[in-house]
Amino acid sequence: QVQLVESGGGLVQAGGSLRLSCIASGSMFSINTMGWYRHPPGKQRELVAVEFNGGSTNYAESVKGRFAISRDYVKNLVNLEMKDLKPEDTAVYYCHAAGRERRYGRWDDYDYYGQGTQVTVSS
Repeated sequence: QVQLVESGGGLVQAGGSLRLSCIASGSMFSINTMGWYRHPPGKQRELVAVEFNGGSTNYAESVKGRFAISRDYVKNLVNLEMKDLKPEDTAVYYCHAAGRERRYGRWDDYDYYGQGTQVTVSS
């Protein structure tokens, strides 16, 4: 099974910056998309940013111009650079990956999330 391990996050004042990173690992797999979701307190989980193979990206309207996603296709890594953070950005941030993996002797689609990392922005 593909494993997603996140790093980064923490506590920052409004207007500050943070960087999240996530590495995917496993025995035999390929990645179609990597990205980030977040789960704000009292709200539903939402897409933050995603990068598709080939480099096209999609961002939530609320983070456009402030967040930047980037992938390292060799290292199976995705970063999320977050600038001008706001208190409403406070959430648990989850790395997400989707693609194909070799499991039980055959290739299957997968769709996984990491364990989550807390981002707290104080006003």
